[in-house]
Amino acid sequence: MTLAAPDKSPASGAAPAGTGDKQAAARAVREMFTAIAPRYDFLNHLLSMNVDRLWWRRAARTFAHILARPDARVLDLCCGTADMALALRRHSVASASIFGADFSHAMLTLAHRKARGGVKLIEADALALPVPSACFDLVVSAFGFRNLADYDAGLGEIVRVLRPGGEVGILDFGEPKGVLGGIYQIYFRRALPVVGTVISGVRGPYSYLPASVERFPDPSQMLERMRGAGFQDVNWVPYTFGIAGLYRGTKS
Repeated sequence: MTLAAPDKSPASGAAPAGTGDKQAAARAVREMFTAIAPRYDFLNHLLSMNVDRLWWRRAARTFAHILARPDARVLDLCCGTADMALALRRHSVASASIFGADFSHAMLTLAHRKARGGVKLIEADALALPVPSACFDLVVSAFGFRNLADYDAGLGEIVRVLRPGGEVGILDFGEPKGVLGGIYQIYFRRALPVVGTVISGVRGPYSYLPASVERFPDPSQMLERMRGAGFQDVNWVPYTFGIAGLYRGTKS
């Protein structure tokens, strides 16, 4: 598809309000997700009207050719409560190994209860994974990559852990255009933070969400970053009119 020229300044990584460096940004993100963990799944489904479940399934089906391999090794990066990992598990053969990594202990505790042994969980920073180089056939990140304090370092770490010819899939929010985009922005920037804050009982995280999406590179910028990191055949496929989208690439 043809992408429009970039319309916003590049950002190096997530930067929650009040943070002045990458270490502070990473710490703030971890604290936010730890705080909202108890209501995280419920709010995800409620605020997306359950469309998030369709996105996970669609992304998993995209990589069916890898998940069908008996010896496939797959990582769900920034796995949260493991919804993406479980979608990958459901679309894989039984002998494939599905891993999930996240740096929030609270999120992984919930993931452990849901996965019931079907996913191998690792508590780790996405920018410094405690795994050997070239050990995965596929790395997928669903709505987590956007929260990294350094996008390029995150892509570099994905390249490191992928085997030659391995693939990456980054599923994250977008900013739809046109009339629908205008309506969505009103909901996303005004209604969603209020509802999320009231139900979670935590101030901050659901105001951070729209700000983090606005800060995230647009598709043309993100694809350029992926090429710079060492991926080839990169592309972006919009989901639900561009509210979300899947970035793909292959390690050269």
